[in-house]
Amino acid sequence: MDDIVKQALAKWPNVPDCYGWLGLDARGRWYLRDDATQAAGPFPQSRGQLLEHDKLIAFIARNYESDAEGRWFFQNGPQRVYVELEATPWIWRVQPDLTLLSHTGQVAEGSDALVDAQGRLYLATALGVGLVHSMDVALAADAVESGRWPLQEVLASDLPARYRYVPSPQAWRAGRLEVGESR
Repeated sequence: MDDIVKQALAKWPNVPDCYGWLGLDARGRWYLRDDATQAAGPFPQSRGQLLEHDKLIAFIARNYESDAEGRWFFQNGPQRVYVELEATPWIWRVQPDLTLLSHTGQVAEGSDALVDAQGRLYLATALGVGLVHSMDVALAADAVESGRWPLQEVLASDLPARYRYVPSPQAWRAGRLEVGESR
């Protein structure tokens, strides 16, 4: 977490949390979701505005964490902005040496590969579970076939409970989801 964010938290400790205003899609892109976008429907059906400002994206990435309930958020100064997830909390880019680079720039090592009924590939790591970016599935498949990452079949709907994350903190807050339950 950035020092300036820590300072803001210390100065203003009681700023209300923000829900529904930020979304992360299955390709690791961030979306801002204003009131009109939220009123049009849940994420990802109603995405909002794609963030394209490199410094803002980097700031979000440096301050992206989860809380004890498994809700992922961006700490924006003193305000916690909870993230609506299209798929998983992490989106992995598979590197040529088979290390993983998250959508936030963190490096991880895959331990298990998971495939759902739609053929989407997920990798479990010490950081948590993430969806493999669609452009990297072929490279990841080579690693699975070589035995580097043991493959298991899963139901995508089981991943939130298994890896303890909340896909929609906004729905969770409204009482429409239990911890680990997906939409």
